[in-house]
Amino acid sequence: MAGLSINEMTTYRWSFEEDVVNYRASAIQAIGVWRQKLADFGEEKGIELLAENGLAVSNLLWAGGFTGSDGHSFRESLRDAADAVQLAAALKAGCLVVYSGPRSGHTQNHARRIFLDAIRELLPQAAQLGVTLAVEPMHAGCAGEWTFLTTLDESLSLLDTVDSPYFKLVFDTYHFGQDPHVLDHLQQIGDRIAIVHLGDSKKPPDREQNRHPLGEGNLPLAELIAGIKSTGYDGYYDVELMGEEIEAANYRDLLTSSKRAYERLIGA
Repeated sequence: MAGLSINEMTTYRWSFEEDVVNYRASAIQAIGVWRQKLADFGEEKGIELLAENGLAVSNLLWAGGFTGSDGHSFRESLRDAADAVQLAAALKAGCLVVYSGPRSGHTQNHARRIFLDAIRELLPQAAQLGVTLAVEPMHAGCAGEWTFLTTLDESLSLLDTVDSPYFKLVFDTYHFGQDPHVLDHLQQIGDRIAIVHLGDSKKPPDREQNRHPLGEGNLPLAELIAGIKSTGYDGYYDVELMGEEIEAANYRDLLTSSKRAYERLIGA
């Protein structure tokens, strides 16, 4: 059954505890957990707090950076990702979001091999614990520090190469909604989507992700969600908003408007 989730990036200024309490008060069904906030609060306490408030974890953000762009070696990034898989299992998260890391001076093919090596090392542990690894491609305008995956085709090629039910795709409307041909591809990917991230925009990203509240941008959200629903996807829709306008927003109002927009979009 599809449900609404709010990503902790959306309420950036709130603490983990404030997120949980306010999401619950707003009758939100699930939360996209940000590892940094959870670590600041305490993982064991956080798991207990989520259980007390009846919040499911739609996805855990994030692990990756395997190409070495952030100063960490491949092995260091892999060890961190293995810890994140363990945490995702403890949270009973729907998936763990994974970023490949950018090219970082590698050729495209070499960067791809590095990422595939990482995924193949992580998959046995992920499968044993029942954790889906969800790779997130990004729009080329803001992918620079995060990933070399900027198109749907190259992301699907990776999924085909790995060919595991525990390796799927993050479908982010903010990134894919900029592609005028994406609606033509949706039927190919319905069973490959681990989580849908919802974001709106008035213009394509330019380095920063300046997202807008749902319905206040010009992305074809209703058509995208209708297309996703038609594939049989019935997982969570995780509202992931960020940028100057979002950080300055009244978060309680943002939760209310996001919930109303989600209900309109799902109904449509």
